[in-house]
Amino acid sequence: VQLVESGGGLVQPGGSLRLSCAASGFTFNSFDMSWYRQAPGKARELVAVSASGGGRSNYADSVKGRFTIFRDNGKKMVYLQMNSLKSEDTAVYYCNANWASVSVWGQGTQVTVSS
Repeated sequence: VQLVESGGGLVQPGGSLRLSCAASGFTFNSFDMSWYRQAPGKARELVAVSASGGGRSNYADSVKGRFTIFRDNGKKMVYLQMNSLKSEDTAVYYCNANWASVSVWGQGTQVTVSS
């Protein structure tokens, strides 16, 4: 069971990044897939959720209208498209898979928004 994130990096304010998360070892389409982030000195926070059954995704208020989560069940991938990035978006971003009592985490990818 594994999640591997990629796509992080350094971007200027106002720029865009797309994070990717590759899943393996479990029935991907049965799991809710989420992105979390953790900034230095702060608690990990939920950024976006894509439910297993499809339908509407949910977002933290701080990223609504700027970030989009989407998944490809066939490829076992989940993505986070981040637009209009701000310095306060700087954090380590984690992919999470959740179903019943099972929760799987990736290793995280660093996103730094700075000029």
